[in-house]
Amino acid sequence: MKKLFIIFVCLCFSTNSFSENLKKAYFAGGCFWCMEESFDKVKGVKVTTSGYSGGHVKNPTYKQVVQENTGHLESVEVVYDSNVITYTTLVNAYFKSIDPFDSKGQFCDKGYSYRSGILYQDLNQKKIIDRKILEIETKFKKKAFVILKKFNEFYKAENYHQDFYEKNFFRYLAYKKACKREERLNELWNN
Repeated sequence: MKKLFIIFVCLCFSTNSFSENLKKAYFAGGCFWCMEESFDKVKGVKVTTSGYSGGHVKNPTYKQVVQENTGHLESVEVVYDSNVITYTTLVNAYFKSIDPFDSKGQFCDKGYSYRSGILYQDLNQKKIIDRKILEIETKFKKKAFVILKKFNEFYKAENYHQDFYEKNFFRYLAYKKACKREERLNELWNN
């Protein structure tokens, strides 16, 4: 009995210490399918979830977010292991996956809900974001259009949006190619 108790206690402590390393971050970069794909490639990212954040409507639907004035952005929740990756590295990866100079949306998706944005959880995160924006604006000598909002709530998108780029690979590739996303990103970040 004592041995079982010790094993149970060890398991509880090891699980708790691991879960303390898992953190969440919230980014909006136009199409949340593309944002999931971008972050899933980053070492230390454990899970990405498509959803909506930053607005005033509770439990919004996709149709509401893209057609109505909900204030939400198509967003992705990124669960990451802070022992493997820092928030700063996530912010750097985020900017490499968007066009920070498009004030109307991202690539072929236009409208408020498709604007780029970061939903920060504390002042430390905001300072990291502000430094990165200043660095980009200085490098390109242009104003960046990235919405910064204090994180409040994240609403998971409908199931058919989750892992869309994997489940509907050819449709997703056709969409991404038609939007010329990769071409613009290469033009911006690989020069």
